[in-house]
Amino acid sequence: MPSLSPHIGSVPPSGIRRIFELAQHVDDVVLLAVGEPDVPVAPHIIAAARQAWARDDTDYSPNGGIAPLRRAIQGKLARENGTEVDVEQIWATAGATQGLHQAMGLLLDPGDEVLVPDPGYTTFTMNARMLGAVPVPYALRPELGFLPDLAELERLVTARTRVLIVNSPSNPLGRVFPEATLRALLAFASARDLWVISDEVYEAFTGSERHVSLAALDVEDRVFTVFSLSKTYAMTGIRVGYLVTPPGLTRVMSTVQEAAISCVSMPGQYAALAAIEGEQSHVAAAAEHYRANRVLAEGLLDERGIAYLRAEGAFYLWLDASPFSDGDVSGWAERLLLQQRVALAPGRAFGVQGEGWARVCLAAHPAALRTGLGRLPSLR
Repeated sequence: MPSLSPHIGSVPPSGIRRIFELAQHVDDVVLLAVGEPDVPVAPHIIAAARQAWARDDTDYSPNGGIAPLRRAIQGKLARENGTEVDVEQIWATAGATQGLHQAMGLLLDPGDEVLVPDPGYTTFTMNARMLGAVPVPYALRPELGFLPDLAELERLVTARTRVLIVNSPSNPLGRVFPEATLRALLAFASARDLWVISDEVYEAFTGSERHVSLAALDVEDRVFTVFSLSKTYAMTGIRVGYLVTPPGLTRVMSTVQEAAISCVSMPGQYAALAAIEGEQSHVAAAAEHYRANRVLAEGLLDERGIAYLRAEGAFYLWLDASPFSDGDVSGWAERLLLQQRVALAPGRAFGVQGEGWARVCLAAHPAALRTGLGRLPSLR
């Protein structure tokens, strides 16, 4: 039998998915591991998809998406993200995951290096390896407030470095990078002539620290931005996101979209159109739900004497499991699942710097948070 491509063996498995799959074989699990919104999709979004199916609007669309959706995204970017773009810079994708892979595929050759945050979303590293590129982690450490160390970034750059990935609001940290940090990262990328991919999937869920889109600060057209409707509108299974490119890439983007997915499903695009153009009270309600859960979770951890990073965005809480994980947080997370029936994402799934930490998903019923966090060891 022929062998698979050698580089496929270097793609790491998802440590989050491992916990999720194990949880399927355990009864009465409190599932706080997977970033799945626990709020329903708004009725007007479901109705738009249903109507598309009913009128048999199920043909191919243009590679970049239907014109009304691209125009709606264009308006949203100007209104909410401070970026004025042409519709030809907007490309509907099969979720942010495909948008991220598409951007990395445009920019990386086998052997090229990409700077990825550590801790950082697992797909950054997985996609790089899928393309035969080399992910180079840059540490986000507690002593620096989980912000990038520019001096370290300078030391990591080599002749093969092509791309810097920035994720704010951060998954798994819930950290929102201040505008000054984003400007410093852009200046670094400019000095080293790097492309930048900005993952802004959790843009709708921030607290005191305002979300700033990196492209709004970009004057050199070096930023690709990845957005998603999955988290904002609880549309994870509908698989619609969008990639915003620098100008001048219409022809190449049409080609790579055709090769990768052809187009996003038409009912999904009409659902996305309804989501963006419809009323947004359900998004505000979801944001308040996650904020209240964050306050609840912080209080529960305070009672147990467990340290954590005070989140500023997304719907995660990054807790310090080092006092009870014995240097193996992945093993501890598995034991917690099997013995206490609580599923948390081990920090090591997000990179070496995540050892000793765990991610709690706050998109849950408050009772689940009380039960799950109440089963953690008490340090009082």
